[in-house]
Parts: sequence; C-alpha cells; structure tokens
Amino acid sequence: MKTAIVTDSTAYIPADIRAKHHIHMIPLNVIFDKESYQEEVEIKVDQFYEEVKTKKVLPSTSQPAIGEFVKLFEKLSKNYDAVVSIHLSSGISGTFQGAVAAGEMVENIEVHAFDSEISCMIQGFYVLEAAEMALDGKGPEEIIARLNEMKKSDRAYFMVDDLSHLQRGGRLSSAQAILGSLLQVKPLLHFVDTKIVPFEKVRTRKKALKRIYDLFDEDASLGVPMRAVVIHANRDAEAEEMKAELEEKYPHVEFYLSYFGPVIGTHLGEGAMGLGWYKR
Repeated sequence: MKTAIVTDSTAYIPADIRAKHHIHMIPLNVIFDKESYQEEVEIKVDQFYEEVKTKKVLPSTSQPAIGEFVKLFEKLSKNYDAVVSIHLSSGISGTFQGAVAAGEMVENIEVHAFDSEISCMIQGFYVLEAAEMALDGKGPEEIIARLNEMKKSDRAYFMVDDLSHLQRGGRLSSAQAILGSLLQVKPLLHFVDTKIVPFEKVRTRKKALKRIYDLFDEDASLGVPMRAVVIHANRDAEAEEMKAELEEKYPHVEFYLSYFGPVIGTHLGEGAMGLGWYKR
C-alpha cells in the first residue's frame, strides 16, 4: 500500500525537507485588516513579524477550508492508496476536524487523520517519522501506531517574552499584563489534553530559559536517543546559540532549529522561545 503524508503549515517544516520526504502541506491563514494570507505560502515568517510591528490590531487566524483538504485528497487518490494527515492540536484549531470531515467526502483513498495534540516542529516530528515510514513502504495502521507511541514521550515548553500578545489575544487582562511586565514575569506554557495551559510563572527571561533547560535535562540525561528542536519567534541568533550549547552537552540528541510562524506567533508574540523533544 502506498501512503501519502499530509500536514498543515503550523508544523513549520522547511520546504526542502518537505520535498525530500514527499510531505504535502495545507496552509492555515493569518488575517491582517481583513486581508487573508496563507502562511508559509503567501506570507513568510520574517515578513509577518515586521507587519505585526506596524499594526495596531493583532492579526487573527483561521483554519483551512474543508474544500482545500478535499481537493488535495482527491489529487493524492490518483497516486496513493491512503493518506495519513497529521495536524496541530484539536484543542487550539479545527484543522484536524476539517481533515476528518474531508476524508469522509472523498472516494478511492483511505484518509487517516491524526491529532498530534501539539504544534510547531514538535508536530513536525510526527510528520517526519510518518514520512520516513511511508517511504519505507509502511501502511497507515503501522504509521498511526508509531505516532501514538511517540505521544508517550513527547514534551514541549514555551516561554512567552511579550505579555501584550497574550493580553491582546484575550488570554490575559490588561492589569495582569501590566503587572506581569513590571515584575518581568515570563510564563512557561505547555500542552495538556490538547490545550495550551500555563506550566509555571518565572521571573526574568534568563531564569525561564534555565527552567526549560532543566526540564529537558530530566529526559536527555538518561542517554537514550532523542530528537529535539529549539523554536524561536524572530530570535535567530539566540536560538542558534541555544542549539549549539545543547548539541555540545547532549551528543546523543539529534537537534533541529525551527520557528514560531505567523499563526502560532500571533498568539505567543515576538521573542518567545521553546524547546520540544521525544525519545526515539
């Protein structure tokens, strides 16, 4: 059985890696002043953060139309027997449900939608594992079983640097945001039961990053093979330095570098940093 792998743009997998692994991508949308742009297609990450600086109103985001899924699945049905469609957490977007609905509308191809219950390049790790297995001739049931196994060890923590994005997005009151900024509070967030929730509130950026390092060390110090990713919101140099430091300390871990693109960056804001990983 020939299996296609589909994901959405919030996995933030570089185009060259998607091409190498035959990964198909459905973009989500970011909306500025009623103008909608497909992230990773019509608006790139650098352009997005420049636009945010000049706008008074925070952009909004939207999931792909079901019709876009149907169109892609029908196209894939000409060359594939099945699709494994891997998406960002159903607790923060209806994209996964859109893939499920579209799968029920197409014929001549099996569609297996998978809720990663996470996002960004940690979601991308599920996609890469699935793509590697598909290229090796594995079928959708075996791929889904492996993805479910991965969920037992994946972890990710994100530090929010600019509280104004959480406040503008309705996740903090103005008073909370002002007080948090005065106290230099840097919330650490993680995913629980498909939703992004607070993990800890840490004073200062330096201490917040150290806390993420300590959480990573709990798993990485065991010495088992792992994949990990440093994720940043328009902080390239800091992310490169963080990745290099971790690579030197944990040679048994395969490290990647990625970013918070327009859709996720809308909610976390510039300066956010994250670290995600799973045991291989």
